[in-house]
Amino acid sequence: MKGKVLLVDGFSILFRSFYAMPPNMTAPDGTHTNAVYGFLSILNKEVEEESPDHLAVAFDLPSPTFRHKLYPEYKGTRKPAPSEFTEQIPVLRSLLDQMGIPVVSAEGWEADDVLGSLAGQAEASGYEVRILSGDRDLLQTVTDSTVVVIPKTKGGQTVYEHYSPEDVQETYGVTPQAFIELKALMGDASDNVPGLPGVGEKTAQKILAQFGTIENAYAHVDELKPPKAAAAMRDGYDTLLLSKELVTIRRDAPVTFDEEAFRMGNIYTPEAYDSFKRLGFKSMLGRFGDVAVRSPSERKRAAEAGDPDSFLPYFEGKDIGVSAVFQDGAFYGACICSSDRSVFLPRRLGEDLLRRNIAEAVSRSSSAATVDAKGLLRWMRADVSPRMVDCVVAAYLLNPLKSDWNCESVASGFLNESIPAREEVLGKSVNMLTDPAAISDFALTEADVALRSAPLLLKSLEDAGMLPLFRDVEMPLTYVLASMESNGICASKDKLKEYSDKLGVRIADLTAEIYREAGQEFNINSPKQMGIVLFEKMGIQGAKRTKTGYSTAEDVLEKLAPDHPIVAHILEYRSCAKLKSTYADALADYIRKDGRIHTSFNQTITATGRLSSSDPNLQNIPMKDDMGRRIRKCFHPAEGCVFVDADYSQIELRVLAHMSGDENLINAYRQSKDIHRTTASQIFHVPFEEVTDQMRRNAKAVNFGIVYGISSFGLSQGLSISRKEADEFIDQYFRTYPRIKDFLDGLISSAKEKGYAESLYGRRRPIPELNAANYIQRSFGERAAMNSPIQGTAADIIKMAMNRVMRRLSADVPDAKMVLQIHDEILIECKEADADRVADILRTEMAAAADLKVELETDCHIGRDWYEAK
Repeated sequence: MKGKVLLVDGFSILFRSFYAMPPNMTAPDGTHTNAVYGFLSILNKEVEEESPDHLAVAFDLPSPTFRHKLYPEYKGTRKPAPSEFTEQIPVLRSLLDQMGIPVVSAEGWEADDVLGSLAGQAEASGYEVRILSGDRDLLQTVTDSTVVVIPKTKGGQTVYEHYSPEDVQETYGVTPQAFIELKALMGDASDNVPGLPGVGEKTAQKILAQFGTIENAYAHVDELKPPKAAAAMRDGYDTLLLSKELVTIRRDAPVTFDEEAFRMGNIYTPEAYDSFKRLGFKSMLGRFGDVAVRSPSERKRAAEAGDPDSFLPYFEGKDIGVSAVFQDGAFYGACICSSDRSVFLPRRLGEDLLRRNIAEAVSRSSSAATVDAKGLLRWMRADVSPRMVDCVVAAYLLNPLKSDWNCESVASGFLNESIPAREEVLGKSVNMLTDPAAISDFALTEADVALRSAPLLLKSLEDAGMLPLFRDVEMPLTYVLASMESNGICASKDKLKEYSDKLGVRIADLTAEIYREAGQEFNINSPKQMGIVLFEKMGIQGAKRTKTGYSTAEDVLEKLAPDHPIVAHILEYRSCAKLKSTYADALADYIRKDGRIHTSFNQTITATGRLSSSDPNLQNIPMKDDMGRRIRKCFHPAEGCVFVDADYSQIELRVLAHMSGDENLINAYRQSKDIHRTTASQIFHVPFEEVTDQMRRNAKAVNFGIVYGISSFGLSQGLSISRKEADEFIDQYFRTYPRIKDFLDGLISSAKEKGYAESLYGRRRPIPELNAANYIQRSFGERAAMNSPIQGTAADIIKMAMNRVMRRLSADVPDAKMVLQIHDEILIECKEADADRVADILRTEMAAAADLKVELETDCHIGRDWYEAK
């Protein structure tokens, strides 16, 4: 063989990727990219796997083909492709052009015919051929030299099925040539090919096994079984022959296998690099090796090192961009630039001196833009007077579905420029002290991008009505988060070790008890072994089968636990094992020399506006059971201090009451009654005093479920009741609070019209899933449309509360420290003598954070560790 040719079915792979990849993947400018990203991922994988010498992609053209002339109804039942898909076709074709990958089409012919013709020509020229497609019609082209590769999703992963002639025979019971006959007999609903009525795959296989071809089967129609198939063939033989012609891939399309034009070169070109960055395909940039395209402004700017005192007057009253370079917590240099001047300041000038001077330069400027305000403020240890512009935070507000905003994506999304990623300039493991030019280059680029993108971002925020949210909520919050990250929270290694040991003892006891109840030992961490023990050997009813065996997911086991002690023990075992590995053992590694854990608070991750934390993630500290809550005993205040903890009470339900304007819900809160007991009284038609604990639990599930757009199925699963009962609960809920249903329906309608949901304070969450053809995706979009305004508003309120509390503490109790924010909870460390005063500040400022139709209430406690304060 002379080499290998890879031929790609462009439309088929693109369409498959559209439904296989998350629908909310977008470029920084909002262009949908999930199909293109998926296509490139599959192409990259196949190129790596096959190492082809030649490569081409075949695309259908929009004009009718010869099959439409034969049969006008051909593909007549297909719905138009979603606009989110069609807008990606020209994006992909442009990318392929930039990558030097030839695209082949032929007027009046389908891509299948183009692929079959090119494959035949390449094979005749002595090449091995690989056809990459999601269309099994192409299996008829398989030969000893041509293999069809079909991507398939299995277990959430993409796997690749390779079909040789033997594979086709084994899978479908026919040869590749007879696959044409099989498709003709079966018909094809997606292409509106009629086939033989009543004949499916198994019957078709039997017919072909006996007679070989359609024509031969018709010649022996009296012997054909079953009788219905014989009758159908007598009546519809002409249609069957038409079907055969329609499904037959032609090998004589007017295309040419051009060895030179199809020759595989370096597809990771500088032109493609620009587009990959612009589209946000960050994970693929490593394939480009040394390719790095710098912006024109970057090439013009030069680093200037000098006495920091000499540069301050130059930036007086100007708009500036600021960048500081850190690696593993260490400072390496900083840059300040304006429209006419840029200065790089290496750390050899003295970090303390630079810290003071940069803070003063920022204060003297008219505005200061950066791509990491939180990191800069944490380093400067100063509260600078003008409001800074964090371009990453601004970009996140404009597109919160993208969770990895950084300097490169801001540059590509808002300046339409490609800049090198951090690791491309600084390297992943290079000691940057030895390369001051790289540090200067990187700092200048970041400062320049911030300076030039800031006005564009601010204008976009103003046009979207989110400038007040950015100026008054998000930017002040960066100061708060910088302070919290610097503060950290004390944690005890000894108490974590003690907690871990207790968990270890409990895990050992549970293991022994589980083995005793099962009557044998098995791997409790193996779902397969556990499923066999529970559902086969012990005969527990209620098993749920999956493709890989029995499901032992938590929701399945929770339903069985009340009646089967072994299941309850398994659930407790899992909980204890997770607590031990994720928290008790892991958190000790995060305690620094100061005895405190300094988590990172992420402001630009969640689509709803909520904060998250990482390294370590303290947002998921368990709260459901006492064993989980005990982890909080390991967190303590500094010597002579206490914790003051305040938590909003049912903030999302209160937001729902306000936004819906439902008088019944509003009055229930104004009467200061137990809201869940009140709802239960209304739903179950019993006096308030006679509501049982079970009724209250059911009402609570409905109350909070409504906020998240829960379905009757979801409620029935959560409460272990029938769908009918769940429907009745929800219907009665909406009768009890009649304006809520109209309000939620209105949120869906508004989001469909606008393309996004909106919080009370203007925070937007795009919801492209509302227009998805897939029912599951569309249903998700509807739930998001209902809960995003409520969650987003709650997120806005807690952020405004944090800002208010921080201002009051700074003015009245400057020694107090805000150390954690988790969900609706704020934790303060202060001197014991100041605890009551701090508690009063928390109650007052959190209640005043928003003016709603119902009061915002907080639960506030003081304690000598986090457990006691909570």
